[in-house]
Amino acid sequence: MQITSKFTAAVHILTCIDIFDGQMKVTSDVLAGSTGVNPVIVRNVLSQLKAAGIVTARQGSGGAHLARPLDEVTLYDVYKAVDCTEDDGLFRFHASPNLECPIGRNIHKVMDGRLKAAQAALENELKSTTIAQIVEDTQKLISKE
Repeated sequence: MQITSKFTAAVHILTCIDIFDGQMKVTSDVLAGSTGVNPVIVRNVLSQLKAAGIVTARQGSGGAHLARPLDEVTLYDVYKAVDCTEDDGLFRFHASPNLECPIGRNIHKVMDGRLKAAQAALENELKSTTIAQIVEDTQKLISKE
């Protein structure tokens, strides 16, 4: 089980766009410099955020901008936009439990509902935090430096 690093990179990117927009042109190179992520991956994440209607971005020197207010964008929106998990869910079950074994025969029945509930809890928590809150907390820390 692991959510890809594209999720945290996307949150970082959105925070940069909000804070830096108006101060400088927010390009994939600027974002790569802040995130420490290869510019190609940054462009890929920007493309996914653009497809989700969260940012606008033009190739070349246009830079990236927010497409909607960040108090309307949740961590869940970003999680879904950058496609962090497999289509079958956050948890991957081992492929071939031995059906001849009493545990192997029943482990899916015991675990599947619990794993779905754990994923739902995570997703509900992500829905409760907006990117605007992330930006606000980041700016508080920056102002203390």
